Amino acid sequence: MQITSQTKTIALIGHPIAHSRSPEMHNAALQYYNLPYVYLAYDISIEQFSDAINGMKALGFIGWNVTIPHKVRIMEHLDECAVDASEIGAVNTVVRQDQKWIGYNTDGMGYLRSLKEEGKIDVKGKRVVILGAGGAARAVGYALATSAVEQIVVANRTLSKAEQLAKHLEKWTKTDVRPIYDCKQAIQEAALVVNTTSVGMHPHVNDCPIDPTWLHEDLLVSDLIYEPRQTALLQAASSIGAKTHNGLGMLIHQAAYAFELWLGKQAPIERMRSALTERG
Repeated sequence: MQITSQTKTIALIGHPIAHSRSPEMHNAALQYYNLPYVYLAYDISIEQFSDAINGMKALGFIGWNVTIPHKVRIMEHLDECAVDASEIGAVNTVVRQDQKWIGYNTDGMGYLRSLKEEGKIDVKGKRVVILGAGGAARAVGYALATSAVEQIVVANRTLSKAEQLAKHLEKWTKTDVRPIYDCKQAIQEAALVVNTTSVGMHPHVNDCPIDPTWLHEDLLVSDLIYEPRQTALLQAASSIGAKTHNGLGMLIHQAAYAFELWLGKQAPIERMRSALTERG
């Protein structure tokens, strides 16, 4: 694209940020429509955070993405938050609307869009096991709980964290908790298992968050990890004939939803996907 005096900026802020694939996706989408924007990533420390936000507002940004460790901190700098962000308790997308700064969380919706597109599952009335109880589990759990699933079992190493998440989600659906080392029965009764933990990421690619013998062929096994594309958990699921779903689609669809919020245009999903997969 040609950078001119009319070019405006959208951004990602976080710390660290060098690993992010967001600039590739968003710049591909912007170029697809030949829009006068560029998407950049800024490594912003906690000490710099308030100054950076004030600067971005003053410079006329139409919005930006937020990642670790600023997803909660950003909320006190906004005029209001959408329901999804308030319920999840974190913001990953900021949008300027009528001179106000509004916080959204696109992770949950991105996950559901990806699950529908790739997993080919209707979650209504289904039993779900979520592995982990951190921020990703909260976003995915909220999205599933508000989609009329029958029950969500939160399995985590620290049971108190699982209980906190389950209590929050029971506003919308039935919940239960299990230690992650003792959730065999819950998995055998489930239609969907979602790994929101980091177990299986590089460099520990041979690690699996649960005993793979607990899986069964009627499951859809979903892993939010996208590098590697086939984690040990997904390989185990495939080997017994279960359906699998990795985290690449969620990464793309949460970005696409943010793009739509900023620019009011349908995101070019396949172009964004190609921007990631062309590089591998």
